[in-house]
Amino acid sequence: MKLKSILTIFLITLFSLSCKDDAKEPVKDDATEKKEAKFDYNVEQFADIKILRYQIPGWENLSLKEQKLVYYLVEAGLAGRDMMWDQNYRHNLKIRKALEAVYTNYDGDKTSDNWKAFETYLKRVWFSNGIHHHYSNDKLKPEFSKDYLNQLLLATNTKLDGEAFDVIFNDKDSKKVNQAKGVDNVALSAVNFYGPNVTNVDVEKFYAAKTSPDPKRPLSHGLNSQLVKENGVLKERVYKSGGLYGSAIDEVVKWLEKAQGVAENKAQGDAIGLLIQYYKTGDLQTWDDYNVAWTAATAGNVDYINSFIEVYNDPLGYRGSYETIVQINDFDMSKKMKVLSDNAQWFEDNSPLMDEHKKKNVVGVTYKVVNVAGEAGDASPSTPIGVNLPNANWIRAEVGSKSVSLGNIINAYNNAGGSGRLKEFVHDDEEYKLEEDYGKLADKLHTALHEVIGHASGQLNPGVGETKETLKNYASTLEEGRADLVGLYYLYDSKLQELGLVEDWKKVGMAAYDGYIRNGLITQLIRLNLGDDVEEAHMRNRQWVSAWAYEKGKADNVIEKVTRDGKTYFNINDYEKLHDLFGQLLRETQRIKSEGDYEAVEALVEGYGVKVDQAIHAEVLERNKQFTSAPYSGFVNPVLVPEMDDAGEIKAIKVTQPVGFAEQMLAYSKKYSHLPEVN
Repeated sequence: MKLKSILTIFLITLFSLSCKDDAKEPVKDDATEKKEAKFDYNVEQFADIKILRYQIPGWENLSLKEQKLVYYLVEAGLAGRDMMWDQNYRHNLKIRKALEAVYTNYDGDKTSDNWKAFETYLKRVWFSNGIHHHYSNDKLKPEFSKDYLNQLLLATNTKLDGEAFDVIFNDKDSKKVNQAKGVDNVALSAVNFYGPNVTNVDVEKFYAAKTSPDPKRPLSHGLNSQLVKENGVLKERVYKSGGLYGSAIDEVVKWLEKAQGVAENKAQGDAIGLLIQYYKTGDLQTWDDYNVAWTAATAGNVDYINSFIEVYNDPLGYRGSYETIVQINDFDMSKKMKVLSDNAQWFEDNSPLMDEHKKKNVVGVTYKVVNVAGEAGDASPSTPIGVNLPNANWIRAEVGSKSVSLGNIINAYNNAGGSGRLKEFVHDDEEYKLEEDYGKLADKLHTALHEVIGHASGQLNPGVGETKETLKNYASTLEEGRADLVGLYYLYDSKLQELGLVEDWKKVGMAAYDGYIRNGLITQLIRLNLGDDVEEAHMRNRQWVSAWAYEKGKADNVIEKVTRDGKTYFNINDYEKLHDLFGQLLRETQRIKSEGDYEAVEALVEGYGVKVDQAIHAEVLERNKQFTSAPYSGFVNPVLVPEMDDAGEIKAIKVTQPVGFAEQMLAYSKKYSHLPEVN
């Protein structure tokens, strides 16, 4: 599971970022610039996107062998980049190749509004790894005509025709992931996990017939395949060497084998070896064996995430999107925060869960603050800020999990903007001061509690299936909301001060509660078009948590809706009672998960997490017009440049920064295009 920074920037801080002019970088082929004494985190802004850059603290403290390991793992991740593009939509690679050819070769008028619209559209496509918005899942709408695109294609001798051309402008495949109630979610989702004519019923029947050798350790059926119909018969096309995406997977394996050769220790090397075996065979038992080995391999300075992992892009929660993150431990911060994982059992024992839903023995929870060295696939350009893996419930229960907070990504967000938007949406000066003084610490702790304690807590009742089977299309939002609630419950607890994590637990907790309610009921609405329902899983969970607490606390005026000068605010009057409400909702969400109660999760999400108060939404959009800072942010990656000796061996690896977003995207397409246009 991962906590997305674009979703929240710690659930709050993104919305405190205000307008800051971003100088557009000059266009130079594959150029890089030296890191300046004062690092500029801003690259550029377009549409609803802000592009940032990040540094890699601690790089110079790694040995050359460790730097090689990082380099090989980064290259392995980028080698599989195109798999994410194809997973997102079947025409993405064809469209990207054509648009990039136009962008690179067109020598006509580049001052016109049409060209600027074309350039913005391409950048949005790059950012989203395809033609659907990275967050809303809506198809991106170009602000240029068919005729203009045809002119560009003709002028650059570029071919793009048929459905791949038409779909840019028509209403077909309008939603990458459709989570609406009462529709065939698979049939109406454009994501390329399923072939034409595959339906919800097909998927459910196909996997209901699947069995695992050990029912107590169920395999992740469907995680690494595409489900299609051939002559009316359902069939899986498995991602593996010699299978679907085989040419890209072979490149990933090539770099993983180099990484295994410079592994820091045997446990790390053995885990990488199992990942290589999994990529070669596509065997899901090997995937579980790898996850067990990877979870246990906690020593060393370098770690990584690599494969088909998170299932948010599958409307039914079976298939994993390709992603990689390569990371270096931040030992100082990890030592400070290790206290959370060391006390995981205390948090479990003292949670408001029903006794039968508590784990009696929380095992193997590790938490580290890390610095990212490279990302690809579903983790880039839009990146998580925290990750907890593996996702299999039985591995979490028997072996444990790894939780990481991406420290340098968080630092980049915190240094890239101001506080104008925050001032607009806080209720009063007291709320503003709490956020200014305690908000960043509250955010860090919420991320840590969400990942370390939240995702690791609770257990399923005996005989209850995996949540993707029982809770279906609501599984992801329920799990993210449940983990959020664990964090919220303990953020307002003196235990944090007892553990030495805060100096004033009440004020930290108050800042956290203010920010969460403000975000869930108001500020996240800037990401929706007026009239839209909430569909993204994380946005839904923040709304249903906040809206449920607001409604249940009405009798005691726990959260007060305030209207002042035509503006709406939500003010918390009783933090103690809100803490209790969060505990009640946490207990209920764990019950739903433990029992597999589909009717209850449907009522919770549909009743509180989907519909938007249209009057408030219109007001929020109007109030937000004064801010030019984009509501979504993502990153270019640093470039690792190896220097070779006379024998062709790496003697040093330098870290440089890309000049701009377009330059990096074009460089990636040139170097890492390992798939055909149609797969």
